[in-house]
Amino acid sequence: MSAPRITGFSGNLTSPSKTRGFVEHISGQVALALGGVSSVYDIADLGASFPAARWPSQLDKQASDIVDEIAAADLLVVGTPTYKGSYTGLFKHFFDLLDPKLLRGKPVILAATGGGDRHSLIVEHQLRPLFGFFEAFALPTAIYVSDRDFTDGQLSNPLIESRITQAVSEAVRVVSGHHYQQQAAE
Repeated sequence: MSAPRITGFSGNLTSPSKTRGFVEHISGQVALALGGVSSVYDIADLGASFPAARWPSQLDKQASDIVDEIAAADLLVVGTPTYKGSYTGLFKHFFDLLDPKLLRGKPVILAATGGGDRHSLIVEHQLRPLFGFFEAFALPTAIYVSDRDFTDGQLSNPLIESRITQAVSEAVRVVSGHHYQQQAAE
């Protein structure tokens, strides 16, 4: 049995990014708990072909490889910064390019960052419906962090760490069960 593949995708538009760091942190925790490997991508990693692409066939190899990795992942960790109560336009554009069947049944940890508490419902009102459309399995525990949860660019709120631990626990149960079923089928 191969090591579980955890793929993170962050909708950040700047570097460095709290959102990407947050997605990397969660992905790393899941990979550690599962004995898996993680990789994380963001909008900038999609390359020059991405913004103008109207169809997946218009993506260059760099972007297509990321789509392939997302399709092959055993679990996704998806995070976005919050602007005006929603995810970024390019984040949505990326998911608009995906085949609706690509994420069917795939476990996903939903995460978001924002400037304050008034954006905290993005995970329930924006991200969960988006992944519901794809028939992905959005794990019950979603995680939202605001600027006050960071100190010097590092996550510093123990309550958020507790939510991450809860989401990781859910991910381990789901992915381990899936791998057990795959092994039994072989």
